Amino acid sequence: MHNSSASLLIIDDDEVVRASLAAYLEDSGFSVLQAGNGLQGLQIFEQEKPDLVICDLRMPQVDGLELIRRINALEVQTPVIVVSGAGVMSDAVEALRLGAADYLIKPLEDLAVLEHSVRRALDRANLRLENQRYREKLEIANRELQASLNLLQEDQNAGRQVQMNMLPVTPWSVDGLQFAHQIIPSLYLSGDFVDYFRLDDHRIAFYLADVSGHGASSAFITVLLKFMTTRLLYESRRGGLLPEFKPSDVLGHINRGLINCKLGKHVTMLGGVIDEQSGKLTYSIGGHLPLPIMYSEGKAHYLEGRGLPVGLFDEATYSDHVIDLPASFSLTLLSDGILDLLPSDTLKEKEALLPELVCTAGGSLEGLRQVLGLANLAEMPDDIALLVLSRNLA
Repeated sequence: MHNSSASLLIIDDDEVVRASLAAYLEDSGFSVLQAGNGLQGLQIFEQEKPDLVICDLRMPQVDGLELIRRINALEVQTPVIVVSGAGVMSDAVEALRLGAADYLIKPLEDLAVLEHSVRRALDRANLRLENQRYREKLEIANRELQASLNLLQEDQNAGRQVQMNMLPVTPWSVDGLQFAHQIIPSLYLSGDFVDYFRLDDHRIAFYLADVSGHGASSAFITVLLKFMTTRLLYESRRGGLLPEFKPSDVLGHINRGLINCKLGKHVTMLGGVIDEQSGKLTYSIGGHLPLPIMYSEGKAHYLEGRGLPVGLFDEATYSDHVIDLPASFSLTLLSDGILDLLPSDTLKEKEALLPELVCTAGGSLEGLRQVLGLANLAEMPDDIALLVLSRNLA
C-alpha cells in the first residue's frame, strides 16, 4: 500500500489540535478519521481498522498508554504515534516500551515532522507485513517441501527395496564354486549391479555392471538390466533368443536394447559363463575398468580384454575370451568406484596396486573388505561394487 493512500485515526480531546493535524494530513493525501477521546477512538479503530493511529497521551476515560495496550491486545500490527504535551520522560519511555512507533511533543512547530514520522511508521509496518507474508509463504513452501521429501523418501525406500530384492543371495555356493558380492551406493540407490545364476545343468553365468551417473535414474537401468538378462535366460532355455548365451552376444543384445530405449544412459560391464564340464571360463568386456583379477597360488593378475561401453554405439561389437580355470582360484570383479579408495595419484598406479591388494586379501571378499577399509567409508563420489567367485580357496 502506498503511504499517501493510507487511512489514519487521530484521537485527541483537543478539538483545535485534532482538526489542525487532520487538515494537514488530508492535504498530504491521507484519509483521516477523528475521535475526541480514547473510548470513542477504540470503537472507531475496531470498526474502520485504520493503518495508523495518532493519539494524545492525556485523555479522559482511556489515556494514550491504555490505548496502546488495548490495540496490542487486539493482536494487530497497527503503528501508534503519540503526540503529547505532557513531555514527561517516564511517559515517553513507557509508550515506546509498549510499542509506540514514535513520541512527539506538542506543540508541533512544523507538521512536516509529523508527516515524516507517519510515513516512516507506515513504511516499517508495511515492511513487517511483507516479512510476515514472506514467512508464511516460506512456511507453506517448507511444509510442501517436507511433504515432497517424505514422498521422495518413500519412493527411494521402495526403489531400494526393489533393487535389494533383485540382487542374488550372498554368499552362494554351487557345485564347489562360491559367489559373494557387496554393493556400496554413493547415494541411497546404486548404479552398480551384480548378478549370477545357473544357466543349465553345467553352466553358470555372472556379470557386474556400472551404470553411468548415480541415484534413481541409474538405479532404474539396473532394473532394466535384470529384466533383459532374465528374459534372455528364459529364451535361451526355450532354445529361442541367444540359446548359447555367449557373453559377447549378451552384451550386444543389451547394447541394442539400451540404445533403442533412448534413456541417455550407458553401462560398462563384464560378464562371463563358467562351463563346469570343460572347466573353462568364457568372458566378454564392455568398456569396463578395472579388468577382472585372477588370483591363484598366491599370485594375482588382470585378465585380458577390451570393448566399447554398452548402450553408446550402434556399431559396437564384443568378443569372447576363453581361459582354463585353475583348480584353486578366485576371480575378483570391481566397479571403478573402488579406484577412488586407493592412495596413488595416477590411474596407472592405482590399477597396478589392485592385484597386490587382492593378494594381500588372499583373494577373498572378506579380505578385500578389510584391506580396503570398506566398513569405515565416509562419503564416496561413486558407487562401489565387488563380486568375487572362487573355488577351493584356502
